[in-house]
Amino acid sequence: MHAYANPARFLKIARALTPWLGWGGLLLIAIGVGYGLLVAPPERYQGDSVRIIYLHVPAAWLGMGGWTGIAVASFMQLVWRHPLAAVAGRALAVPGALFTAICLVSGSLWGRPAWGTYWEWDGRMTSMLVLLFLYFGYIALASAEKEKGGEGRLTAIFGLAGTVNLPIIHYSVVWWRSLHQTQSIDIVRGQSAIAGEMLWPLLVSAVGFSLFFGAIVMMRMRADLARTKVEARLRRMAEA
Repeated sequence: MHAYANPARFLKIARALTPWLGWGGLLLIAIGVGYGLLVAPPERYQGDSVRIIYLHVPAAWLGMGGWTGIAVASFMQLVWRHPLAAVAGRALAVPGALFTAICLVSGSLWGRPAWGTYWEWDGRMTSMLVLLFLYFGYIALASAEKEKGGEGRLTAIFGLAGTVNLPIIHYSVVWWRSLHQTQSIDIVRGQSAIAGEMLWPLLVSAVGFSLFFGAIVMMRMRADLARTKVEARLRRMAEA
C-alpha cells in the first residue's frame, strides 16, 4: 500500500483505472438490473414489488462498504500517516452517503406494499438512518478541518468511532425481530434464501454498482488532488 503513497504514482494508475471501473460497472448494472426488472420472475408472495431489490441491496451494501473504506483510510492515516488516506476518506464519504440515502428511500418504497407502512423504527432501518447521519457528520468535519489546514486526525478518529454502527446494522435483524426480513444471503456459509433466477442478476448488479462506486471515488480523489495542487500554486504565486 505504501508503494502508492506518492500522489503522482496514484494518479497515473487512477487515470487508467477509472474508465474501466466506470464503464464496466455501468455495463454490469445494465445487465443485472435490466434482467431483474424485465426477465426475472416475480416473488411468490411480494409479486413485482420485490424487483426493487436490485437497487436496494447494492445500495445497502455500498452504504456500509463506504464507511468500511473510511475506517480503513482513517486507520492508515492515524497509524502510518499515509498521505492519501485523508483524500480517500473524503472521496468515499459523499457517494457512501448517497447510496445510504438510496437504501433508505428504496427500502421505504418497498416497505409500503410489503409491510403496509413506509417506515418502522426497527433495528435495521434505524441503524441505517444513524449511518446516514454519521456520513453527514464526517463530511462536515472533514470540510471544516481542511479549511483550517488541519491534518484531518479528528476526522479520522470520528471515522473509526463510527464503525461501531456497522455490526449493529449487520446483526440488527438477528438481535431484534421486527418487520424487516432476516438475512437472505450468508456470504460466509455460501447460502442464500433467494431463488437462483433472482440471485444471479442481484449479484451482477451488486458488482456493477461496486465498480461504479469505485470509479466515483477515483474521480473524487483525482479532483481533490488537482484542487490541492492548484491551491498550492496560487499560494506560491501570491507569495512571490
